[in-house]
Amino acid sequence: MKNKDTATLIGLVAIMLWASVVALIRGVSESLGATGGAAMLYTVASVFLALTVGLPNLRQFPRNYLLWGGLLFVAYELCLSLSIGYADNGRQAIEVGMVNYLWPTFTLVSAIVFNKQRANLLVVPGFVLSMIGIGWVLGGDHGIDLPGMLENVEDNPLSYGLAFSGALIWAAYCTVTARMANGKNAVTPFFILTSALLWAKYAIDGGGAMQFDVHAIVYLLLAAAAMGFGYAAWNIGILQGNATVLVGASYFIPVLSAAVAALLLHAPLSEPFWHGALMVCGGSMLCWMATRPRRELGADLHS
Repeated sequence: MKNKDTATLIGLVAIMLWASVVALIRGVSESLGATGGAAMLYTVASVFLALTVGLPNLRQFPRNYLLWGGLLFVAYELCLSLSIGYADNGRQAIEVGMVNYLWPTFTLVSAIVFNKQRANLLVVPGFVLSMIGIGWVLGGDHGIDLPGMLENVEDNPLSYGLAFSGALIWAAYCTVTARMANGKNAVTPFFILTSALLWAKYAIDGGGAMQFDVHAIVYLLLAAAAMGFGYAAWNIGILQGNATVLVGASYFIPVLSAAVAALLLHAPLSEPFWHGALMVCGGSMLCWMATRPRRELGADLHS
């Protein structure tokens, strides 16, 4: 097998790992608490990343990237983990995760607005379809239902608000680092910083008991591996493999994530939810296609 094909397969493994993150974070938080569980998760993931990606020499990194990239990265990870941890139940955790997966659409829109990324009119229906899809997801069992959607969000505004903020923050991170990073990747120190802030929050909140049993330990190790090894595998895939195939495949993470979470969290999902999830994926795909010249897209997909 060619090195490029191998790297692409490794990148696809990262997508499968990330698709399990929502369910695994929720599993950790159920035993160790929202903040304590997240702190443990990012601590173990930091160890995994240090062993796989390594600890870089920060003196070689652009200062603006370390400052702004680090701030946005850590803010996103806090929003992601705590939004899922603060969810009232498994079904709500899945919905919160779906809101977070608006980030690909927001990222492409940000690239168009701030980085002058060229795009065609497909970006408009793509953005609209993604937003309608989230409305469909939040409408519960009735699809698009504005009163039901508002009632659903008002049930736990903190979780939904953190998830939506996280989607915006990650879009900003992708937009900023594209111009500042100069090809550098500080994911390991960013994870370490995230874990340190979570432990500080845990201490300020007064700590709290953590129930370390087999269930908690298994979910903790799996979640940390999914996040840590996921980043490591993605770096290999995106740098050495077929980036177009990987980016296109990544837009199906919301559906894969919902399927894995529904299974692991024993949270049956209604037909309207799946319709909404597919709309989010479809909207992201349209936005992505809007930024790809036809000839370049065809060449990449067949390379």
